[in-house]
Amino acid sequence: MADEARGSLADAVADWTPPWQRATAGEEPEGPPRDDTGGEAKGLAAEVAGWTPPWRRESGEPEASPEPVMAAPDPEPEPEMEPEPEPEIAEPVAVVDEPAEEPRDEAPPEVDDLPGTLEAILMVVDEPVGEIVLAQNLGRTKEEITAALERLSAEYTAQARGFDLRRQAGGWRFYTRDEYAPHVERFVLDGQQARLTKAALETLAVVAYKQPVTRARISGIRGVNCDGVIRTLLSRGLVEECGSEPDTGAHLYRTTVLFLEKLGINSVSELPPLAPFLPDDLDELTEGAIDG
Repeated sequence: MADEARGSLADAVADWTPPWQRATAGEEPEGPPRDDTGGEAKGLAAEVAGWTPPWRRESGEPEASPEPVMAAPDPEPEPEMEPEPEPEIAEPVAVVDEPAEEPRDEAPPEVDDLPGTLEAILMVVDEPVGEIVLAQNLGRTKEEITAALERLSAEYTAQARGFDLRRQAGGWRFYTRDEYAPHVERFVLDGQQARLTKAALETLAVVAYKQPVTRARISGIRGVNCDGVIRTLLSRGLVEECGSEPDTGAHLYRTTVLFLEKLGINSVSELPPLAPFLPDDLDELTEGAIDG
């Protein structure tokens, strides 16, 4: 039985004809099966194109023909954004604590140096100096010089200084104060002949009251030769030559500034009057002495 079945199956396979090769009366033989894949795809695309969503479908209204689907335009490329500049980081600034400005001291008021200048000058002079001479040399007025000297003199007196600033012999000079004069005299004149002789004092008096005067006139008044005494007075600085007499050419003599200082006066006009102490015929005696 098995062998018969195999034979029948083999015969059936051998006699089998594919459907597209089977020919019937009045029909063309079927060709090989066609590939309808392309047609089906086109039909499916048509259905999709004509499909209307349910929310657009309205009863009784004809469906609108589908609008052709337009391809979306390619989006324009966004412009490239320039990178934002990084914010500059400020460099740290070193803060230096400046010292607080100290209040400036106001400039001290100008100090008048006139008093000090006058003191310095009067310390080195050999004889009194007048206000006019000081004013000319210092470029000040006479009034300024006088006021400054008087203030200095008052200050020395108030402070009880050992020296004094006085106006004598027509000018200003430093002097030893009277109460200290004995001590100074003893110190300076120790061992020296300080006093003038009577003859020298008489001769000095004649010169003081009769100046300018010649030696002959002095001798005539005194009644004796005065050459030696005149030399003494010249050496002491109490008298000095002041020219010559026009008629005889004899030397004339007068007292000096030192003489005024010694007496504490400004000029010979302050000398006490001598007339009460002189004889009435003094001029006659003088002329007789000169002629003799």
